[in-house]
Amino acid sequence: MNEPSDIIKIIFSILLPPIGVAMEVGLTKHLWINILLTVLGYVPGIVHAVYIIAKR
Repeated sequence: MNEPSDIIKIIFSILLPPIGVAMEVGLTKHLWINILLTVLGYVPGIVHAVYIIAKR
């Protein structure tokens, strides 16, 4: 997570979590899970997005 692009992805993840996930993994199941989590509650979407970005 040392790349400058990761910091940009984290910022997008805080503003709109599915955008950050889409930038990291594209149109995969992780994006759809994040959209669902964001709709159900904004904070779970953020947590999931940051986790996906930090994991890779």
